[in-house]
Amino acid sequence: MKVAVLDINGKETGRKADLSNDVFAIEPNNHAVYLDVKQYLANQRQGTHKSKERAEITGSTRKIKKQKGTGTARAGSIKSGVFRGGGRMFGPRPRKYSIKLNKNLKRLARKSALSIKASEKSITVLEDFNFDAPKTKNLTAILSALDLQNKKTLFVLGASNNNVYLSSRNLKGSEVLISSELSTYKILNANQIILLESSLEGIESNLSK
Repeated sequence: MKVAVLDINGKETGRKADLSNDVFAIEPNNHAVYLDVKQYLANQRQGTHKSKERAEITGSTRKIKKQKGTGTARAGSIKSGVFRGGGRMFGPRPRKYSIKLNKNLKRLARKSALSIKASEKSITVLEDFNFDAPKTKNLTAILSALDLQNKKTLFVLGASNNNVYLSSRNLKGSEVLISSELSTYKILNANQIILLESSLEGIESNLSK
């Protein structure tokens, strides 16, 4: 698959990037995508929720009324969950929400996500660039040149670049990461994927194993 390489002014450079069909043009596996996104979202949950049950509530444990003859349900401790101020019945406890997936399935999910974006014409290949200092307006200028200032964008770099990363932190709709950090959720969550030329080799080597 051939895609035109653009410069930071949004103009074609005359070069074309060759995107591997094994990564960007496969038949998407929707179930693999679902499982990978589910894992990503589950792993974001801390699972530190906790409520006090009757054994953890401060209060008397005496029997508050006789067992029979009151016309109401039997009751023991005032700490029972049916009384105000009592413990919560079947309340949340700390737990882990993380799930495990094998590497091949996660790789298939990422290739499926990239293929979906490629079929939607939502992938742009940009020539490599760098900033002398972290400046948000520099990245905003690139987004304006590409007519993406009002869209969620994901910049994928070939290697870590602190100036570019820091320039993106004040932009709510833009994110910068390196090719090894690419995830199915990040790909699908963006309206437009901007791949720098240097990132293509890393993406294809990571996903074509």
